[in-house]
Amino acid sequence: MGIGIRLPQDGTGSMRILLKQALYVCALVMAFVSPAVHADEMIGFKNDPRIQLGPNLASLLGPFAPSIEPSRGGVVSDMLLDTVPFGATQRIDYSASFVDSLPTATGDAQWNCLTEALYFEARGESIRGIFAVAEVILNRVDSARFPSSVCRVVNQGTGRKFACQFTYTCDGIPENVREKWAWRQVGKIARLMLDGGSRPLTEGALYYHTRAVSPYWSRVFDRTVTIGAHHFYAQS
Repeated sequence: MGIGIRLPQDGTGSMRILLKQALYVCALVMAFVSPAVHADEMIGFKNDPRIQLGPNLASLLGPFAPSIEPSRGGVVSDMLLDTVPFGATQRIDYSASFVDSLPTATGDAQWNCLTEALYFEARGESIRGIFAVAEVILNRVDSARFPSSVCRVVNQGTGRKFACQFTYTCDGIPENVREKWAWRQVGKIARLMLDGGSRPLTEGALYYHTRAVSPYWSRVFDRTVTIGAHHFYAQS
């Protein structure tokens, strides 16, 4: 981005005008590197960098500040938005068309574990149902009662048949991904949720089971919601 400094044509007050312009250039540069906007503060609409940029720059420039209205298409706002996790400021529409519109997803081992769990546990559910299962897994990651990573949560108890938390990991049946379109779909949901997608569906649920069974613990925990074929429960 080029910034031009135009020298005044007459000598009257030239040094003062030049100083003002120099201050403006310095302050604009500081706005790019200022620690006033941190990546971990950009979660949600209240901390949208497009909202914070204007006041930050105005406070730096004072009376010399130009009229600035940051927009999505601006160079500065685009640079800042590139640091925001994809799901953090994205409104989730629980529909197949919304998920289809998301970019093809990839990720690390945690993404792969979450994608795998959603594929084998919930791919036959509605979009809302798949998101709900993702919420439970991530709620467990955040809970002191469970392991602190997605892969450890998903594989907790694996090793003894039917003694695991997620049946597909210990039912003795080989797990093969045959429905490539379903894998791509749940992979997008996993990516969105790992990147900070909101979790309003299950009201903090840590457990779920299909409506076809009635495990003993379902009489102990509080059912928060039923979505599709699953009941969801929170632990008080």
